[in-house]
Amino acid sequence: MSAHVIADEAEALAVAAALADEFRPGACERDARRRLPRPELDRLSASGLLAVSVPAEHGGADVGAGTLAEIFRLLASADGSLAQIPQSHFVYVNVIRRQGAPEQQKFFFAELLAGRRLGNAQSEAGTRHVQDIRTRLIPRPDGSYVLSGVKHYATGALFADWIPVLARAEDDTLHVACVPRDAPGLTVIDDWDGLGQRTTASGTVRLDDVPVPADRVLPHHLTFHGPQLHGAVAQLLHAAIDAGIAGDALVQAVEFVRTKSRPWFESGVETAAEDPLLIQRFGELALQVRASEALLREAARAVDAARADLTDDSAAEASIAVAAAKVRAARTAVEVASALFEVSGTRSALNSLNLHRHWRDARTHTLHDPVRWKIQHIGRYVLSGTRPPRHGLL
Repeated sequence: MSAHVIADEAEALAVAAALADEFRPGACERDARRRLPRPELDRLSASGLLAVSVPAEHGGADVGAGTLAEIFRLLASADGSLAQIPQSHFVYVNVIRRQGAPEQQKFFFAELLAGRRLGNAQSEAGTRHVQDIRTRLIPRPDGSYVLSGVKHYATGALFADWIPVLARAEDDTLHVACVPRDAPGLTVIDDWDGLGQRTTASGTVRLDDVPVPADRVLPHHLTFHGPQLHGAVAQLLHAAIDAGIAGDALVQAVEFVRTKSRPWFESGVETAAEDPLLIQRFGELALQVRASEALLREAARAVDAARADLTDDSAAEASIAVAAAKVRAARTAVEVASALFEVSGTRSALNSLNLHRHWRDARTHTLHDPVRWKIQHIGRYVLSGTRPPRHGLL
């Protein structure tokens, strides 16, 4: 596999915008037929966009958080499912960047620059909570390991070249084991049947004594021993996806009302777009979308500032800023995608139009982690200066 190498942030944004325009026309049909986006992901890999966070010393563009968030917002504005697939890819690039040994970084960053994709196998079902990880990394006498366990919601795994697996070592510490998609004992099952994000293939990964060389294991638990941006970057990308979905839902509502809606007979106007009540509602929705995008940019700036000078205080400020952006974007995505029907009328609910994919994608994606807990952390930080906890979901 070969891929273009993107030079800088300006090129990264231009490539993302062009790909979004390319992916947008087929998004409705992909969702309706659940046609998995393999060709689109191959285009994404070949474009070099998946390697833009590779450090400069390894040949990457090393883009900032603001550029990365805008890339995801653009992709999600075209297809909320497609944008979700590489989210874990960039999260695990950060793990390699922070915890990878020099030889591990050299190997994996070269893989990324060649267009290889990272998936994920981290969440498990039937455990006490999301951080109750029971997949085991079992040592062998020769220093290598075997992996055993079952993972769910494994977005990206079906399309990946490498699957980072979150597992516990003998001492119960968390590690990431990077295994090739075709490793013996590894099975990826396309059994995702969510109401939204239908083409993410967020199915099941089974690991039956999967062999793992020692140099493919990273000590992820060390990520949280000091100030870190792992959770902030991961959540920033989720917020960007929600903002993209919301923005496109508003665009679709505007287009529908301008071209297909009839005015309500009591309004006394010639077109639906002249209805003062609809004008008011569109103003409200536009304010929410603008607020979400503004908070996303502010959060990205906080992450970039913390990356330049990482301390407990700067990491906390970044996490809180991202939490605020995530709360606003999640609520906006669900409300605007629902209001699309409110402002457009009965015809917009036709299944053949598939306008409900925006709401289904928003409703599904915003279930990733509860925003109510983010509000708690924001409140404690504002009232008492309590820093948020260090984990991968904040």
